[in-house]
Amino acid sequence: MSGIPYTSSRQRLINISCFIIWIIYAFVQTVLLWWFEVDFNLALNDSLVSATATSLCCYIIANALNHYLPRRKGYFYIVVWGLALAAISVSLDRWILQYVIYDKNYLNHIDLSLPLRFFINTLLIAWIAMINILWNIQQEHKENEQRKADAERLAREAELYNLRQQLQPHFLFNSLNSIIALIGRKPEEARNMTFQLSDFLRGTLRKDDQQLIALKDELEHLQLYLSIEKVRFGHRLETRVTYDEECLMKTLPAMIMQPLVENAIKYGLYDTTEKVTIGVACSCHNHMLQIQIENPYDSQSNKPRRGTGFGLRGVQRRLYLLFGRTDLLETQATTHIFTSIIKIPQL
Repeated sequence: MSGIPYTSSRQRLINISCFIIWIIYAFVQTVLLWWFEVDFNLALNDSLVSATATSLCCYIIANALNHYLPRRKGYFYIVVWGLALAAISVSLDRWILQYVIYDKNYLNHIDLSLPLRFFINTLLIAWIAMINILWNIQQEHKENEQRKADAERLAREAELYNLRQQLQPHFLFNSLNSIIALIGRKPEEARNMTFQLSDFLRGTLRKDDQQLIALKDELEHLQLYLSIEKVRFGHRLETRVTYDEECLMKTLPAMIMQPLVENAIKYGLYDTTEKVTIGVACSCHNHMLQIQIENPYDSQSNKPRRGTGFGLRGVQRRLYLLFGRTDLLETQATTHIFTSIIKIPQL
């Protein structure tokens, strides 16, 4: 058994339903009695009292079921309760009528009609009970669906948070190692790199509560990251970032570019002392923001030079959790260039 939340709109519906039952019951019974040539005043008094007693019992069971949803064996008690209320309504009706109507012949006629009145009242009470039970089942189903959706949302947010947290540790360790290495040889560069790392991490913390940010903000954050990486790799790392001006206010998941650029740097600079250029190009068309990241790639080498690993998997998983699509990340490999392309729907 479970409680059903009480709402003012539900109570209003119960009140209106019982009032409608009272009006229809009184009207129909009055017309029928008058049709069978019962005195109009007798018919009206009988109908008003009967309608009031029946509506009161309907109101009682409706309010009770407003807070209670029976389970299996509980339906038996609802049936017993409904029959008891029907009997009470008929008894109350008969008891009041003896003080309202003084025609003994008519009272005898009422006594003969008690089984029929009991049957009619039972049907009305059962109808009200059934409507309330169905309403309760529907509301419980909606609440269960909402709880399920909330649980899935919380799980999705937790996974997204976990994916974002996995971006930082190895980058942070590498940066700290670079700072340590620079302290003795180039203290000024170590100092600048420390400030850059501090600004980068501060920006990361600010973005923890944001799922979607403007491309302009993402590029500013990416520039901080690239500045730190350029200190680490020196002249070997060159970057080329291009974008269309009209795309700057388009939105994308916070820090979605960093893992792909990080992989591009890692595998583009792998086992080479030559200067390497990492390209980032942003464009937008057909309600889609497209980001293309390129790094050098030697298809003839047996060593891993392309952006594989957590970067691609993590980005693809984040895009799926946010947009429910698996076609938003593409990779292309030519003889010398590996390209990652992410597409962000503009909702």
